[in-house]
Amino acid sequence: MSWTRDALIAIKRIILLEERISALSKQSQELMEACKDLDRRLLRIEAKFELLERMATPRRHSLPEKAEE
Repeated sequence: MSWTRDALIAIKRIILLEERISALSKQSQELMEACKDLDRRLLRIEAKFELLERMATPRRHSLPEKAEE
């Protein structure tokens, strides 16, 4: 009888492990989505800063050189 009890305990452990793996898989999927969202948001912020830097930098437009006559 002890081998059947050991087998049932092993099966129970396997089922618990499968449940834990499923839960961890779901959590990692949620973390991946959050990471993608943060990446998109960071990209937008970087683009805005680049635009602000370009707008804040004074541009010198030189006059065309005087044509010799």
